[in-house]
Amino acid sequence: MLRWIIGLCSAMLLAITVGCGGGDDPPKNVVQVANNDSRFSILAEAVQAAGLTDTLTAPGPITVFAPTNDAFSALLGELGVTKDQLLTNKSLLTAVLKYHVVSGQIQSGAIPLGKPINPVGGGFFKIDKIGTRLVVTDGRNRTSNIIQADIAASNGVIHAIDKVLLPADKTIVQTAIANPDFSILVEAVTAAGLVDTLNAPGPYTVFAPTNAAFASLLTELGVTKEQLLANTLLLTKVLTYHVVPDLVLKASVPLNTPIKTVEGETFTVGPTLAITDQRGRQSNIVGTDVLSSNGVIHVLDKVILPAP
Repeated sequence: MLRWIIGLCSAMLLAITVGCGGGDDPPKNVVQVANNDSRFSILAEAVQAAGLTDTLTAPGPITVFAPTNDAFSALLGELGVTKDQLLTNKSLLTAVLKYHVVSGQIQSGAIPLGKPINPVGGGFFKIDKIGTRLVVTDGRNRTSNIIQADIAASNGVIHAIDKVLLPADKTIVQTAIANPDFSILVEAVTAAGLVDTLNAPGPYTVFAPTNAAFASLLTELGVTKEQLLANTLLLTKVLTYHVVPDLVLKASVPLNTPIKTVEGETFTVGPTLAITDQRGRQSNIVGTDVLSSNGVIHVLDKVILPAP
C-alpha cells in the first residue's frame, strides 16, 4: 500500500510539473540562439549595432546564414577595417547582415541548389552541393561553406557559414572590365553603345565570348578588329544575340529548347552546354555563373551569330 501511495504521489507531482512547463526552456528565436552560442558573438553584436534585433525576433519564419566569429575575423582582414569600424558603419553593416537573411524557413534538404536565392536586403546568391559540402557563392563570386545546417529557432532556422557573404558591387559591364579575358568584349560593347543597357537593373544573362573567341571570329569573317568595331550595325546585332533578358543560372538553362535573346532570334543549348546558333555553328559554355549585381555571365569559347 505504501509503495502504491508513493507511486501515486510521484505521478501527481510529475503531472503538476509538466502542466507548469517543467524544466524545459521555451523555444529561442534566431537572436537568442545567436546570443547563446559563443561562435556567433560577433554576429550578435553586429545585429544589435545595425538595429536589426526586432526584425530578427519577429515571428518570421526566416532563414539566417550565420557567419561565425572566425568568418567575421576573416572579413575584417579582407576589408582592412577593425571590428569597431565595421560595427559603426551602419549602412554597410545593415546591407551585409540583410544579405544573410531569407524570408521563409529553408531547411538544408530544401535548398534550391544552383538557383538564385533572394535575401531580404536585395540581390541574390546561390548554393551548390559540391561533394558533401553545401557551398554558397555570393554576389562578388566569393564562396562560403555551410558548416552546420538546420539549427532550429522558434522563428526559423539557422545555417552556420565559415565566411561572411557580401552583396554584388559590380554590374555585368564592370565585372567584364575586371576580367582581362573580356577586354575585346568590353571594347565591342562600348563601340556598339550598349554600356548603359548592360549597366541597367536587368536582370540579364550574358553569354560572353573570350578574347580568343573574338580572335577566331575575326579570322572567320576575314576582317580586322577595327573593321568589326566600326560596323556598329553588325556589332549591335551580334552582341544583343548574346544577351537574354532574364536571370538564367546554369541550373536553370533550358536544354534543347530555343532561348530567345534581346536581338530577337534564338539559340539552343545542348546537354553538354554546347550552344547551336542560327547558322548551325557551335560554341561551348566553358565557364558558368559569374554573378553580378544585375545578372549573370556565362563564358563562351566562340562568338555565336544570328541568322545572316
